Amino acid sequence: MNQAPVQGAQVVSRIAGLLRIVGRKPEGSPLVELVRDSGLTRPTVHRLLTSLAAEGLLDHDPLSGNWVLGPEALLMGSVAAARFPLEDLARPSLRRLAEETGESAFFSIRRGVETVCLLREEGSFPVRSFVLHEGVRFPLGVASAGTAIMAFLPEAEQEQILGDWAAHAGKYADGHPEGVVRNNLHQTRRRGYSVNPGLVLEGSWGMGAAVFDQAGRPAWALSLTGIEPRFREDRRELLGRLLLEEAHRLTVRLGAGGQRGRQN
Repeated sequence: MNQAPVQGAQVVSRIAGLLRIVGRKPEGSPLVELVRDSGLTRPTVHRLLTSLAAEGLLDHDPLSGNWVLGPEALLMGSVAAARFPLEDLARPSLRRLAEETGESAFFSIRRGVETVCLLREEGSFPVRSFVLHEGVRFPLGVASAGTAIMAFLPEAEQEQILGDWAAHAGKYADGHPEGVVRNNLHQTRRRGYSVNPGLVLEGSWGMGAAVFDQAGRPAWALSLTGIEPRFREDRRELLGRLLLEEAHRLTVRLGAGGQRGRQN
């Protein structure tokens, strides 16, 4: 977000940015965090937050002082969910993955040059990694879901992202050098699934498989996360096979769901 005068399309962009930041976690965000992450001035952020609250899109929690999503956001989300019931389609795959592996399973969607975690299913193994949860965003090429999706994008799109990798990866750039990312993308295309060997957080591993839309483009991803000993080499082949099986099953289900949505 830039500091140009607030007007026209810039207002829409800034409002969308603030809503995304607030929506990253259920407890919302304090004003200082919104100012920092949006890059806007404090008066501008406060003015936009107040306007969003007046429309019911945000609420100000008097106990925590955080700004949280409001009732109108819930209503909009409910309407969007009814149009394309991702949870109904993806939840069975997440449950099977969690039950068969004992790890935490996730469903993420591509949004521009990011992935956003939409759904989570906890596994039975008592020690877990808490890097990923609903609402968390990662740049494409970062974490297992983002790597799985980016690996199957057209080469020109990959190179556009890699061409300014440090700016794209932001705070994750140090842990994801361009050379490492390129190798991860190559290995993902070769195996069919991605492996994140603790690059986001040391000791927290993940694996992912892309889910494709009807045009054959990677639009979503299934992933598993857990502690490093649970992702030893002799087990990764099994986890990868399970991910690919569920990703294929979900690709078929999402395609059928999209057909029904257009017919209704």
